[in-house]
Amino acid sequence: MKNLGRLITAMVTPFSEDGTVSHEQAKQLALALLDSGSDGLVVVGTTGESPTLLREEELKLFAEVKSAVGKRGSVIAGTGSNSTTEALEATRAAEQVGVDACLLVVPYYNKPTQEGLYQHFKTIANGTSLPCILYNVPSRTVTSLSAETVIRLSQIDNIIGVKEASGDLSQIARVISGTKDDFIVWSGNDSDTLPILALGGYGVISVASHLVGKQIREMIDSFTSGKTAEAAEIHRHLMPLFDALFVISNPVPLKYALNYLGFKVGSPRPPLYEPDEKIAARIRDSLKNYKIDLPI
Repeated sequence: MKNLGRLITAMVTPFSEDGTVSHEQAKQLALALLDSGSDGLVVVGTTGESPTLLREEELKLFAEVKSAVGKRGSVIAGTGSNSTTEALEATRAAEQVGVDACLLVVPYYNKPTQEGLYQHFKTIANGTSLPCILYNVPSRTVTSLSAETVIRLSQIDNIIGVKEASGDLSQIARVISGTKDDFIVWSGNDSDTLPILALGGYGVISVASHLVGKQIREMIDSFTSGKTAEAAEIHRHLMPLFDALFVISNPVPLKYALNYLGFKVGSPRPPLYEPDEKIAARIRDSLKNYKIDLPI
C-alpha cells in the first residue's frame, strides 16, 4: 500500500463567498497539489475542516476530487468520527465513491479506553475493504492512541498505517519497532517529518505542502537517497514556515496564506475565523522568505 505515497497533502476545503463548498476550486487545487510534488491527498481531514462539513458535503467532495484526480494520485477520505457507527457508514459510502483509502481519526470528546479504541478501529476495518490509516492527534482529540494499541491494530490486514501527530518521538519509535515492515508511519506534523524519517518512518501527511510541496519532496528524496545533510538543511529552512502555519488553529493560517497568494479558497467556516492583523502580518512576513511551489 506504499503506492499511496510518501508525500500526501491534507487538503483544505475551498468555500465560495456564500460559504458553500466550491467543487471546481477543490478540483483545481487537487491537481495543482499533484503538480507541485504531492503523491496523494487527504480530503476532509482536519485541514479540510471536517468538523463543520455535513456528511453529504463530504461524500460529494470525495467524488468530485476523485473524478478530477483519476489515477494521477491517491485520494484518501477522512471518514473518522467519535461514533463508531457513523464512521463505519461514512467509510462504506466513501468506498462506493471509489476513493483509495480512508483516514480514521481517534474518537474525540467521549474519551474511550485503549480497548474501546481498538474495538472502534477494528469494527470499521472489518466493515470495509478500503485500506485504513489511523490518525493519532491528541492535541485535538484529548485521547492518544498508545503504541501498544497501534501495534495490536496493525495485525488487522487492511489497517495499513498511522498518521502520527502526537509529537511523541518515543511512542513513534515503539510503533515502528513493533510493527511489520509493511506498516506505514506518516508524520502528521510537518515539523516532525525528518525526525520520523530518521526513526524509520515513511513520509508525511502535510499541511505546508500546499505551498512548498516540491521542497518537501526534495527533502524526503534527499533523505531516502542518503543525502542526510541536504535533507536537514531543507528541513531547517522550512521550519519557520511550519511554525507560521500553526501559529493559530490549522487551517486558518494556511487558508489566509493561499488567499493572500492568489489561490482563492474562501474563509474558514465558523467557529473558525480569519486571523487578526497581527497574526496575518506574521504569516505574510514568513511567506516572503520562501519560493512558493503551488502553481498560482
